[in-house]
Amino acid sequence: MRRQFRPLRFLLVFLGLLTALFTLEMLRQVQQLAIMPFTGMIASLSAALVQGFDPAVVADGITLNDPETGFAVAIQAGCNGVEALIVFVSAVLAFPSGWKEKVLGIGFGILTIQGLNLVRIISLFYLGQWNPQAFEWLHLYGWQALIMLDVLLAFLLWLHFVTGGENEDPLAAP
Repeated sequence: MRRQFRPLRFLLVFLGLLTALFTLEMLRQVQQLAIMPFTGMIASLSAALVQGFDPAVVADGITLNDPETGFAVAIQAGCNGVEALIVFVSAVLAFPSGWKEKVLGIGFGILTIQGLNLVRIISLFYLGQWNPQAFEWLHLYGWQALIMLDVLLAFLLWLHFVTGGENEDPLAAP
């Protein structure tokens, strides 16, 4: 049986989790032990995907580099998908559901958010070589909005799963 949805409780727990997780993410030790290695893994995975049709591209730490053109992009904070995951995880944990649903939801969120983030990184890598102005705009505005839209859609899909596809409004008063 699903627990009652209480919007104020959800909002307070969501905001508390956001604050705690963003604070944790900013700690130097967390950056060194988790975030930077994760970002390096994202760069390596991006390079591995690109090497299928552009074998010269390599990853060097958090940088995706094309030695033939000299173009490189560094995957910095805000570009590694961690912040988007924090928003998603906070929403999933704040919503009243069982731990099994939460774990499945977080796994689903990681796959969808990081999957789209890989597309983002690779597309920006090539766009930066082709049109630096379009790169800047898409990097700062277009892809940021699409990643957050992905967070919202992934959360809504997870909500549909958790509520069993019920037609009732989870925000409706009891």
